[in-house]
Order: sequence, then C-alpha cells, then structure tokens
Amino acid sequence: MAQIRPFKAYRPCKGMEERIAALPYDVYNRAEACEVVKKNPESFLAVDRAETQFGEEVDTYADCVYEKADQMLREKILEGKFVQDPTPCFYLYELTMDGHSQTGVVGCASIDDYRNNVIKKHENTRADKEEDRIRHVDTCSMQTGPIFLAYRAKEDLKKKIGELKKQTPVYDFVSEDGIGHRVWVIDNDSDVAMIEEAFGKIPAIYIADGHHRCASAVKVGLKRREQYPDYTGEEEFNYFLSVIFPDEELRILDYNRVVKDLNGMDAATFLTRIEEYFAVEKKGQSPYRPTEKGTFGMYLENEWYSLSAKDEIKSEDAVEGLDVSLLQNDLLDPILGIMDPKTDKRIDFVGGIRGLGELERRVHTDMKVAFSMYPTSIAELFAVADAGRLMPPKSTWFEPKLRSGLFLHEIER
Repeated sequence: MAQIRPFKAYRPCKGMEERIAALPYDVYNRAEACEVVKKNPESFLAVDRAETQFGEEVDTYADCVYEKADQMLREKILEGKFVQDPTPCFYLYELTMDGHSQTGVVGCASIDDYRNNVIKKHENTRADKEEDRIRHVDTCSMQTGPIFLAYRAKEDLKKKIGELKKQTPVYDFVSEDGIGHRVWVIDNDSDVAMIEEAFGKIPAIYIADGHHRCASAVKVGLKRREQYPDYTGEEEFNYFLSVIFPDEELRILDYNRVVKDLNGMDAATFLTRIEEYFAVEKKGQSPYRPTEKGTFGMYLENEWYSLSAKDEIKSEDAVEGLDVSLLQNDLLDPILGIMDPKTDKRIDFVGGIRGLGELERRVHTDMKVAFSMYPTSIAELFAVADAGRLMPPKSTWFEPKLRSGLFLHEIER
C-alpha cells in the first residue's frame, strides 16, 4: 500500500507566487531558459537552471552551477521570499486549462515504495539526465520539482478534497500561458490524518510524468542512507516531493511524429506500401485529428489522410496494442526504416499542445511527412505499468504542466 505523508513545505510568500512559479526545468534549452530568467529574475527557473547566471563559457553541468543554485535558494529563503509551514501539511494544487480542472494532493512519497514497485513506472530513464538532477538535489538538499503521480480515483478522497476546496486558497493566479493555479494548505490534524490514511489503502500509484526527477530523488535518498547508516526511515531524504492526481481528472494529449524523408520512395510508392497495413482515405487540406484508437492522421505533400489500422496488425497486448506501437512497428520501422526512434535523427516528436498547424509547418520547412496521433489513455498507461512493461518513447504528453517553486521539500544535509 502507498505511503504518502505530509511535510513542511517551503513555499513563496504571499504575493510572490506568480513571479516565482516556473515551468519544469527540462522544457527549455539553455538559451530559452536564459531568456525567461532575464525577463523575470524571480522565476524559479533561475534556481532550477542556475547556468542562467553564467556566460556560455561555463558548462551547464559545472560544479559552480549547482553551488550557485544552492546559494540562490538559501538567499531567497533568508530574504523572506519563501516561508516554511511550521507543521507537516498536505496541500491541494488545482490546475485549470481551457475550462478543464484537475486537483492533486501535494505530499511526499516513499523511495521504498518506488523501489518495491508500489509506485509504478512506464518508461526507462537515462543516466545522464538523472545525474544532473541528482547533483542539483544533493547540492541544494532540496527537492524543487514535484513528481506527477496518478492513482485510481477513490470516492472518499474525492469527497474530502471537494470539501477542503471550499476554503479560501492561499494562492490563486493565472500564469502567462493562461493556466489557472490554486493552492490550499491542509494543516488540520484530522484532515491530514484522513488523507494519509486514504492513500494508505491504495495498492498502487503511477508515475505520470517526471521519471528522471523521480529516479534522481530516489538515488539521492539512497546516497544519504549510505552517509547515515543509522537512519531510521523517518528522515526527509527517504521521501520525495509529489503531486498525486486521480486518474479521472487527467488529460493526456497526442504526441505526434514528423519524419524527414520517405526512405528513398516517392509519395505514390509510399502510399502503396502503407496500404498493406492501413486503410488509407484522403481527407483534403483541412488538418485531420484522429477520433478513435487505431486511427492516425498523415500530412503529405499538402494533403491530409486518415490511416486506419487493419485488424491483422491490431493487438490486445498492453504495449504492442498501443497506437504508438502500431505506427512504429507497422509503418515507421518497416516502411520508413526508422528502427530506433530514440536515436534516429530522421524523426522528431511534436507535443499535442502545439496543435496540428505545427505539423504542417514542419512539413513545409524541414520535414517530409507528419503523423497525428490519437492520445494514449491513462487506462493504457496503467495497464502497461501493471504488467511491468515499458511504453515506447514519446507515448504521452500531459498538460497542464506542474509548476516548480510553489512547493519545496528540504532533505537533511
């Protein structure tokens, strides 16, 4: 069963929340991060990406970058830009996008639950991407980016969260991208106990987004255990900052594909090859978005097509039956020669938040063909994780993104 516990968060002082809250560190390249921080020096991105404080001659992963992050964070706390709650609390974090709201419980999850697969994964992590956040968390002794977790909705939690949201939120603002953010502090002892007990009855929790941050937090915790062999398990380094959402409120967007060439074929030959595995229908020049599982949009030479997977390539397998797998295994690999989408430079991925117009733009500039996808469902994600399997790369795109800097979890030095 899952252990989710309250903690004493550092969070922005009243009036600073909108300026401090920042998108996750990994949605920007270095130049973009520098531009954001230049525009708003209070953005938490300055701490999460402290290379923004140096010239380009300083390597992104230099020791001084992580030391600068720690220095800046401590200065902000001393200046009163962050306050710490005096007792362990849970927090509610509501995000609203295009009229759709989702509310998560902010708390700390157990690194042992992660190791024992109570917290389930659906993708692999890369050691190089882990190392950056390991050094950041370890140097700052602070977890700054929450892990996006999901659980199968429970009626008692849903009812309690609804009651608690009738209180006045401590934060209520709309970020530059139009996303609404509201936060409530849950410090009443009985409410805290009820939430902790309710999660204690949940057999499995799932990583929706943030696999690298999660793996990094766990590895820092294990490192601290080695440093303090008399640890009791109660220390904060045994837990990691999380926001846990009910599955029924989550929205996964499409994660689309664009490919640089047709693997030596002309368009007519390419279309003929596709018809071996897919029913192809011309849709004209209006962008085509698939409306059901097993269907795909394709943009080629100023024309949109629908592709419907034929029965012989469909599968009930948790992984092989995913639309991203069907496209990869029956089109991208055998026809376009893209055997490994993780390493092949001929393919790129476009998050659904950018819209189908971005697919057309890419085809008109640096790509030859684009594929619009039907979104992977949260039920499919759960099924893959429950089977102990992994999804293909770029299977899910969650929106809206959690902000960093609204909740900080300190671990002992």
